Amino acid sequence: MKKKKVKISRFEKFLYVLTIFLIMVSPLMIVFEKSTLSEVNYEVEKIKKEISKQQKENESLEMKKNELASLENIQRVIQDEGLVYNNDNIKNIE
Repeated sequence: MKKKKVKISRFEKFLYVLTIFLIMVSPLMIVFEKSTLSEVNYEVEKIKKEISKQQKENESLEMKKNELASLENIQRVIQDEGLVYNNDNIKNIE
């Protein structure tokens, strides 16, 4: 009995090589994607912290602005500058 030799075409060889290549490269691609995702998440968290810090600073400045614009503060500044508050000089326009 003679053994038949099976011939593999070039296309089949190409498919085998491509399949082996993809099997070897796919774990590397997964690691690369996870690394990239981790880096992006780190940047997102960093930006969130910066946003939170800026919001706190904005709130602080808003409170300071309201404090400086208060009637009591304005009257104190007027007195410090030697000016007099005269209600008769105020005119209402309707």
